[in-house]
Amino acid sequence: MNRFERLLRGEPLDRALVMGILNVTPDSFSDGGRWTTEDAVKRQAEAMTRDGADMIDIGGESTRPGAAPVPLDEELVRVMPAIEWVRQVSDLPLSIDTSKPEVMEAALQAGVALVNDVNALQADGAEDVVARHRAPVCLMHRQGDPRTMQDNPQYRDVVAEVATFLHQRAEAVMAATGLDANAVWLDPGFGFGKTLGHNRALFQELDKLVALGHPLLVGVSRKRMIGELLGREEPLERVTGSVAVATLAALKGASVVRVHDVRPTVESLDITMALL
Repeated sequence: MNRFERLLRGEPLDRALVMGILNVTPDSFSDGGRWTTEDAVKRQAEAMTRDGADMIDIGGESTRPGAAPVPLDEELVRVMPAIEWVRQVSDLPLSIDTSKPEVMEAALQAGVALVNDVNALQADGAEDVVARHRAPVCLMHRQGDPRTMQDNPQYRDVVAEVATFLHQRAEAVMAATGLDANAVWLDPGFGFGKTLGHNRALFQELDKLVALGHPLLVGVSRKRMIGELLGREEPLERVTGSVAVATLAALKGASVVRVHDVRPTVESLDITMALL
């Protein structure tokens, strides 16, 4: 039984599950345009599988700050072939990174195992799709949309507000879909409508989000917060910092880390767990 299956059953893991990021987009902040052909997608999926990823997250719409929405037809054209290409070279569980119910439906019919939604299943029909398929989900918090979310995010108490939103959405999704708590993952949405101060507060009190009783996913890989803390402008210069934060997140109770750089993250987690 793999880590994904064990997590859904509520069983303890030997280390956090590593979700590899596969953006089949031309404009993602870190790797836009790199994985848009069949050969490139297959090579990256093979590499992530070989490097120890536990699952692969496929996304066809960039959610970086300032990103424009992608039409439904275009998103489908990007992700559906990619799902098939990855399936040809890897047997890892797949997740679909989308907020569109139509994309969720098509991806789940194609065998994807989890819906990863930055909009927390709030689109009309999204909960219905998940309920029909009994598909596990990841619900993320964000303030605003990608075009405006970093303009001037404001919170009275970012930890309390994020925790309240995630708890309420999890309860609503479980009631609407019949999923249990282990199949409803939560993501605080680092960098999605949050300043560096907000991100630091969330990270410092990650235990309050773990205490909500659902698997917690942390995705900070190569993000601006890493660059701001290290003084690194280019996303590719943020790998070491990203691995450090993913490892610390796992030590603080995160069940899943979503990363671009699979091998160094897996090695860091493995050596950390071996020595503790």
